[in-house]
Amino acid sequence: MTPDTDNQANIAKPDNTPQLQAFRDIVESRRSVRRFTDTPIPDDVLADCLRLAMLAPNSSNLQPWEFYVIDNADSRKRAVKNCMNQNAAKTSARLIAVVARTDIWHGHAKQILREYPDTPVPKKVKDYYTKVVAMDFLRGPANVVSVAKWSAIQVVRRIKGPIKSPYYTFEDTKNWATNNTALAAENLMLALRAHGFDSCPMGGFDEPAMKRLLKLGDDHHIVMMIGAGERADNGVYNTQFRFDQTQFVHYV
Repeated sequence: MTPDTDNQANIAKPDNTPQLQAFRDIVESRRSVRRFTDTPIPDDVLADCLRLAMLAPNSSNLQPWEFYVIDNADSRKRAVKNCMNQNAAKTSARLIAVVARTDIWHGHAKQILREYPDTPVPKKVKDYYTKVVAMDFLRGPANVVSVAKWSAIQVVRRIKGPIKSPYYTFEDTKNWATNNTALAAENLMLALRAHGFDSCPMGGFDEPAMKRLLKLGDDHHIVMMIGAGERADNGVYNTQFRFDQTQFVHYV
């Protein structure tokens, strides 16, 4: 068999799921680990985990995320304090701030057109990133563009039917960025588990203090802090359980 044939054989299909058990093992063995050993995470392993994180699905491929790996000793000490001295932060081999950006959609739209893998860039792609994306995000001074967008959308809905709502406010854009960035964070945690390491996503931290430490601005939003490392024997505090899925799954 050729390498291409081998790759095709490994692609999951309904009647061929070669990675299913491995995926189950990764998801089911992932735990929020609160204590780690002294084993370091090699730079190449962390780089691969971050690469896999950034393959997460995201709206229009605008990739509104950044990852701050806090390795400097003094910065790390301050970051641990900002994480309320949680054991997951104190004992972690790597401490990572997962940050959503609300101010880079325009620059990333331009970058997509510069780096688009197919040349020439199809017209519909150019139009999407120069017109549709701009319509989605532009608000204008004092939100004057948002008001105009709202009025136009109401007219379209009455005449043509359902249409995607653009982002009218700063909070809309923040929700968009944080939702997309959270998807990348999950990829990162699963990648760490696949490499034999563990993680703990932390929402308990002083965000203003952490933003000052990392020199972040108003358009940076720390979605979570992630402590990562090798699981210690006493690293998992409680038995894992979930509510019955029928409580949450509704077929309509």
